[in-house]
Amino acid sequence: YEKDKKLFSGAACAIIRPMRFNTLFFDLDETVYPSSSGVWAAIRDRMQRYMIEQLGIPAEEVPALRERLYREYGTTMRGLQYERGLDTDAFLAYVHDIPLVNYLSPAPSDREALLSLPQQRFIFTNADVHHARRVLNILNLSDCFEGIMDITMFIPHCKPQPEAFEIALKKAGSPDPTRCVLIDDLPVNLKAARQMGFSTILISENPPENHDFDAHIGSLSELPTVLTAL
Repeated sequence: YEKDKKLFSGAACAIIRPMRFNTLFFDLDETVYPSSSGVWAAIRDRMQRYMIEQLGIPAEEVPALRERLYREYGTTMRGLQYERGLDTDAFLAYVHDIPLVNYLSPAPSDREALLSLPQQRFIFTNADVHHARRVLNILNLSDCFEGIMDITMFIPHCKPQPEAFEIALKKAGSPDPTRCVLIDDLPVNLKAARQMGFSTILISENPPENHDFDAHIGSLSELPTVLTAL
């Protein structure tokens, strides 16, 4: 009887113990796949080509312009919308038109880790939903997320703007930000999330020395262990 009583008591405690986090938001590019894959470099190259060939911007001006637009507007695309009247659908279709199968392949350990998590999980990306679906399909991760929140949902905003986070929270069912986690490869996005009350995890093969996030992982397979420790 005493043995059974102890077992029941332990089980009851496990049931009533509240889960600290109930919602996880994941960035897409260089978060659900390694930064070393080369995908983002290929997208960046097509972005620069679009600016030169379609918008008529001199090639020598493009790198500095991209950097300024990113700093001022959150993404190059948002900056081009405001300053150049960009056709966003055409731009997104062009820059994401790369052979992803040449860069990406499934990582079964990442899939296993994601499916082991009890929290609801969403992609929260400054890319568009078509690119996100292609990436997740190739990685065999499509069924690991409840939904995709892409840049078209946040118009005229994007990460790291607080308005984008507010919209993402609403679309996730309005969870308490203190019970949410952002997993992202960009410290600027993690800093903004922390200011909103999120816990934050940097995913990076080479983390910076100075940081403003709660934890660091090298791949998604490490996520369950780190979440438990937060």
